[in-house]
Amino acid sequence: MNSSTHTMLAVTWFGLIGLMLVFYVVTDGFDLGIGILSLLRKRREDHDVMVQTIGHVWDANETWLVVLGGALFGAFPAAYAMLLQDLYLPVMLLIAGLIMRGAAIEFRHSVSHGPIWDTVFGIGSLVAAIAQGVILGKVITGLLPGDLSGVFVAVSAIGVVAGYSLLGSTYLVNKTVGAIEQWSRRLALLSGFVTVGAAVVLTAATWFISDVGRDRWTQPGVFHLLIALGLASALAFGYIMASLYLGSSSGPFRASVALFALSFLGLAVSLFPDFVPGKLGIVEAASDTSTLVFMLIGIGLIFPVMIGYNLYQYYIFRGKVVGASQPGE
Repeated sequence: MNSSTHTMLAVTWFGLIGLMLVFYVVTDGFDLGIGILSLLRKRREDHDVMVQTIGHVWDANETWLVVLGGALFGAFPAAYAMLLQDLYLPVMLLIAGLIMRGAAIEFRHSVSHGPIWDTVFGIGSLVAAIAQGVILGKVITGLLPGDLSGVFVAVSAIGVVAGYSLLGSTYLVNKTVGAIEQWSRRLALLSGFVTVGAAVVLTAATWFISDVGRDRWTQPGVFHLLIALGLASALAFGYIMASLYLGSSSGPFRASVALFALSFLGLAVSLFPDFVPGKLGIVEAASDTSTLVFMLIGIGLIFPVMIGYNLYQYYIFRGKVVGASQPGE
């Protein structure tokens, strides 16, 4: 196969990995958000309701992370090696947080140690979210050291925690009733403003401190596309706020998912044609053509099963979760 075919396959896999990342961030994002928010509730009955909203779906949501890691290793081994070399600590913290959360969900029913495991559940979710924010910030900055990059990474971590809290709170709005639902609406408003604020700061910082990012944004057609995505994101944010105010149950979560999808599309446009900005291109990082074709056949078989199973489980476990703590505080 010629080089144009290899380039097309590499770009296709870049898009597929981006799609997997969106699926993971959205599905496991509200799981992590609910865990983070559980640290703000004291009553075990409230924790029971919050965990029950994700109890049947959280483990399947994490399969997207496993597939994402495998796809990155197989399709872009050079990027995998470069990223892991600089990101071992946040990746290990991410894995530790996910282990803490999984263990806590299984052991929180202990009569004597249940409250401790509830705390572990919340802390594990927070650690995993912070680690993902650090990874995102480091990738956007091209793994560059320095104080400015450190501040950028810190803001990125805050944005991811706030964004997951937004997903988690709007999911609770959709899945609960009574006191927890009303509490979640208030937190969704707060986390929404923090999320958008962090996004604005990161966007401005990318323009002013990143030569690679600014050069990419000024390429023909890119800036106008990013403006369109920014306007669509603003509309999604406005819809979140309006639907929360008007008392909609499903609207806030759907708009939050749209906001995340638009944000990651903007990130993909900003990175392309690099995998690591200023250091490694997509085609340069990709495996050979035969490997990409073989993996494409495999993912073509796996993708429909994963998406179908996820949709089926959400359909089966649709509806509100009502607990003893719901009628009032």
